[in-house]
Amino acid sequence: MTTRLAAALLLLLPSAQDEWTPLFNGKDLDGWTPKFAGHPLGENVLDTFRVEGGAIRVSYDKYEKFGNKFGHLFYKEPFSRYRIRIEYRFVGEQSPGGPGWAFRNSGVMLHCQDPATMEKDQPFPVSIEAQFLGGKETGERPTANLCTPGTNVVIDEKLVTTHCLNSKSKTVRGDAWVTFEAEVRGSDTIRHFVDGELVFSYGKPQLDPKDAYGKKLIQDEAKLLIDKGWISLQAESHPIEFRKVEVLKLKD
Repeated sequence: MTTRLAAALLLLLPSAQDEWTPLFNGKDLDGWTPKFAGHPLGENVLDTFRVEGGAIRVSYDKYEKFGNKFGHLFYKEPFSRYRIRIEYRFVGEQSPGGPGWAFRNSGVMLHCQDPATMEKDQPFPVSIEAQFLGGKETGERPTANLCTPGTNVVIDEKLVTTHCLNSKSKTVRGDAWVTFEAEVRGSDTIRHFVDGELVFSYGKPQLDPKDAYGKKLIQDEAKLLIDKGWISLQAESHPIEFRKVEVLKLKD
């Protein structure tokens, strides 16, 4: 690596002096609003999202059956160019009735549509999902993957319409804490990091005109790119804890 390239890469990384802003105060859900499929915005179904031990916990101890109550916890304001850092871990057993693919499955949704525009029965916001997965006893199962509800992205200068793509991260098993970071630069590039290692990179996040929910947000067919949006944490039937959620705003 040349000295010039190394210096350029360092400019992309936050320094110790950069100011990270906590989005979660460690005490309550102030600034956050839940939205569950089949329920109105603001209803915290069966106390799924709660704060325990200084962490946001997604809990299903009050559920008899999951019943496709996919949930998202939205932060109060949108972001465009920023770096987000989250510490998470999967815990406990999956809710009865949860789909098989949702075992140790959660994530953070980036560039979300305004939660006020979601339909009552809409299961997922139109967004770019950084998918968190926990490994099973055997087999490989990377985390910090990409899923695209109502959206598409560009990789290697080609439009990608596949719904989910795996990162190159290692498999994380058990209840270990994982540090995830995403560098989001508006409608330009998005990069995923796991414990400091770059594991995924893509660009040009955009609305999908072929998706039922995505196309409703399109105001101009020539302007599909998504430059900003809300952040939300997922509840997909497996308990998970988020003990840190913080943002570093980036310069244009």
